[in-house]
Amino acid sequence: MTQRYNAFGQYMKKQFGTNVYKVNIDAGFTCPNRDGSLGFGGCIYCNNDSFRPSSCKPSMSVKEQITNGIAYLSRRYKASKFLAYFQPYSNTYAPVEELESLYKEALQEPSVIGLAIGTRPDCIDSEKLALLESLAKKHFILVEYGFQSIYDKTLRFINRGHDYKTFLDAVSLTKSKGIFVGAHLIVGFPTETREETLNMADEVSGLHLDFLKIHQLQVVKDTPLAQMYKENPFHTFEYEEYLDFVVDFIERLSPDIVLQRLFATTPDDMLIAPRWDRSRHQITNDIQQRFIERDTFQGKKYKGQGVIAPLSVL
Repeated sequence: MTQRYNAFGQYMKKQFGTNVYKVNIDAGFTCPNRDGSLGFGGCIYCNNDSFRPSSCKPSMSVKEQITNGIAYLSRRYKASKFLAYFQPYSNTYAPVEELESLYKEALQEPSVIGLAIGTRPDCIDSEKLALLESLAKKHFILVEYGFQSIYDKTLRFINRGHDYKTFLDAVSLTKSKGIFVGAHLIVGFPTETREETLNMADEVSGLHLDFLKIHQLQVVKDTPLAQMYKENPFHTFEYEEYLDFVVDFIERLSPDIVLQRLFATTPDDMLIAPRWDRSRHQITNDIQQRFIERDTFQGKKYKGQGVIAPLSVL
């Protein structure tokens, strides 16, 4: 059997001998783009309630959230190994002493084999990376940087609060410490042409990222983007259009990059556009089917170096 793209689940199973599941944690962080350090209101598309699980509550301790998450995942999937996923907002945006306490609390659970830490590239420094480097000697440590676009014009449009160079500097500094580096990318901004967006596959391939999440732009209620869309509707991906786009993108992507996510999902009561009315399982299957129909795979059109061939499923 051939795996058409380098999927996170298969990668982790190969590394740890079993499926590894993420336990979501809300440790009560905020964001410099919300608390006034850089600005207020955050990025124009952002509503953290659109992806925060109901079990992920900052009113509970990290230990309590992990215990509840593991109990649920163990019952549903018979899972035995987990990543503690610090997800909402910027999870390195605190003094290093506070971060150390939170991270070590998560790692006290024996079945937690590591951390996945979602943050911004302007919320990292050498002191915080030294902490993560020390933890990485015994645990799987992944820092996931949201950068969203390589184009500064887009970053200004979304009120991101940093430029692309800030992301490049963070990646370089993090990789030098032996920590796994992931990135979050949003495709479909009205500031970019289709070809400009596809060109991002070539660019990020040259950065030697370990992991990547690809999200289609979603218009979510109670955001500045929702108001923009109401006043002047812009194009968002139709379903069949996105299937072709994401396959085109992954064709151009380095086969070494592990794909954690190929699309975004938002609860129906919060989503304005695009509305596809498909389950996660359906979307995943349809993307895989599109790869098969086109007889293609991750890296088929990659412009870098190395052997390019479909990945064998282990």
